[in-house]
Amino acid sequence: MRSKTKENDSDKLKTEQAEKDVQKLKAKTVEEIAKRIEEAEAADESSEDSPFVSEFEDSDDESLTGDDGSVDESGSEKSELSGDEDAVQSSDDDNPVGSSDDKDTVEDNDHSSVSKGDGHDNLGVEDGIGGSDDSGAIVEESDSSEDEVAPRNTVGNVPLVWYRDEEHIGYDLSGKKIKKKEKKSKLDSFLARTDDSKSWRKIIDEYNDEEVELTKEEIGLIRRMVESKAPHADFDPYPSYVDWFDWDGAKHPLSNAPEPKRRFIPSKWEAKKVVKYVRAIRSGLIKLDDKPKEEPRFYALWDESSSADRQGLAYIPAPKPKLPGHDESYNPSLEYIPTQEEINSYQLMFEEDRPKFIPKQFTSLRSVPAYEKAVQETFDRCLDLYLCPRVHKKRINIDPESLKPKLPSRRDLKPYPTTCYLEYKGHKGPVMTISADSTGQWIASGSKDGTVRIWEVETCRCLQIWNIGETIQEVAWNPVPELPMLAVAAGHDVFILNTRCGSDEQQRKIEELLHVDPQAGADDSDTNVSIVDWGQDEAHGGIRLKHFKTVTKVEWHRKGDYLSTLMPSDILFHGHICSNCFSDNVIVGSKDGKLCWFDMDLSSRPYKVLRCHPKDITRVAYHRSYPLFASCSDDCTAYVFHGMVYSDLNQNPLIVPLEILRGHTSFDGRGVMDCKFHPRQPWLFTAGADSLIKLYCH
Repeated sequence: MRSKTKENDSDKLKTEQAEKDVQKLKAKTVEEIAKRIEEAEAADESSEDSPFVSEFEDSDDESLTGDDGSVDESGSEKSELSGDEDAVQSSDDDNPVGSSDDKDTVEDNDHSSVSKGDGHDNLGVEDGIGGSDDSGAIVEESDSSEDEVAPRNTVGNVPLVWYRDEEHIGYDLSGKKIKKKEKKSKLDSFLARTDDSKSWRKIIDEYNDEEVELTKEEIGLIRRMVESKAPHADFDPYPSYVDWFDWDGAKHPLSNAPEPKRRFIPSKWEAKKVVKYVRAIRSGLIKLDDKPKEEPRFYALWDESSSADRQGLAYIPAPKPKLPGHDESYNPSLEYIPTQEEINSYQLMFEEDRPKFIPKQFTSLRSVPAYEKAVQETFDRCLDLYLCPRVHKKRINIDPESLKPKLPSRRDLKPYPTTCYLEYKGHKGPVMTISADSTGQWIASGSKDGTVRIWEVETCRCLQIWNIGETIQEVAWNPVPELPMLAVAAGHDVFILNTRCGSDEQQRKIEELLHVDPQAGADDSDTNVSIVDWGQDEAHGGIRLKHFKTVTKVEWHRKGDYLSTLMPSDILFHGHICSNCFSDNVIVGSKDGKLCWFDMDLSSRPYKVLRCHPKDITRVAYHRSYPLFASCSDDCTAYVFHGMVYSDLNQNPLIVPLEILRGHTSFDGRGVMDCKFHPRQPWLFTAGADSLIKLYCH
């Protein structure tokens, strides 16, 4: 049986090989006939001395007939080929196309046969070859897309760019040049397309330099390909299934095992499962009619839908971003644009106090650059939306006025300075410092013009003038009433002067104190001698202390027997200092306009921060007997506050702003330089850069 199967397989292989050989022979014959037809056409177009024509003229006018010399089944009469007509001749046996030998070979192919009587053949050869005299070319181009004619250009797979500068595009079968056709101008091409209704069907074959008109079948094929369909309309993309297994005559099944018993007995496990489902349906665990509602996994966080339709948390409106103002315009008004001095002052401010956006002016919107903080602000906005608390808090109906601290009335806090009562004129430069004596009868002032003056408070009379010659940094009265001496800081020197404002006995005592023995300096240590030099000042009638740096501050001890000086990097204490603080609260004024109240027992952080001045605070002062303190600034104003510290530790200090004192004018960017309280009355002295000293009374 195996031998028979092998013989059948060998017979099949032989049959298939024979069919392949026949197909190859048929294809070769069709190609040869197509080449001969094209050679004949090229010979007619090129010249009269074509080799095909000469051979045909020498022949005996043989006709394209069969062996019997008759016409095929078409019934047409026998025609002869004249010398001027086209003919196709075989190159093997010099017989015309249509002879008995070639005819038998070609007719074997059902799809590509050549016959005289056929009305239309696939190769484009019409009936009547060698027919009537009125017929034109024997071979015509076929409109069918199934028969592809070999290209006329024989250059092969060569880029046409190589012939760009030549007058021809290649060579035909006879080796002659194929001339380039003269190209039409754009206007002529447009007119030709307008006159020709079939111009949309024509395409240019650059390889053969020809204009080809597409047929309806070819256009339909292209459209189907564009629509992603099969090129051929008769193609079935879903053919019916053909069973490859031949069931007829099958002697043996795929499996000869006997059927198991379980296939015929009901499964007890399936019965248990069915019982379980029945019990679940009866108990209501499984509902067949009601479909479970699909809850959405995601929901809009800031959606404005009602709470009935909303899933998750209740609706909370998103925090609104700050709307832009006039200062964020690309061409704001001049009052919104800061000066260079203001921009420089921003660098001295704390990070949280600096303005987030500095306005700039541009001529047009095109010149506005990209915002450098756009990504950062967008990120901050996303953080605001993400970190915003999405929990409803019950609002308590509270009157906003009740949240304000209950401050006492200003009428109950009188007396305090409110009005300018006197002006002290005489200095020719900004008054840098002032100081009142302990009796309240005299006041001393130091100016940038290098002079120190003693004034009578009630009459504004100038009692004495000292010309130091340098800018006066600080003046300070001795706090002891029996010793009316004045300490003056100017440059590297500190002068202790006799004001001559006391009685004769007091004057004699002051002169004894201000007398420096020349031999007393030798007993001092070497360190004191190298830092400060003590000496008699005969020009001003006092003592002169020479320092190695500029002295900016001088202050007496409360007992009047010691004083201290302040230099930029060192603090020098002259004699023994014993500090006795009556209160644990400190007031500090800074250059960024902040006035800070520190409670030393509470924390190192300020208890209260008052942002009252837009410019630098130059001086802070407090009254020794009244609960008042004041601050002055370069904005030409002085603020008066009520400050009370209670003995009860559970009660916070009371700070109440009382009055804003105005009256000084700005000079060279400076305003009020110094302020001091009267030692016995609720009065305030202010010294301004306008060379005036003002007294404010209640």
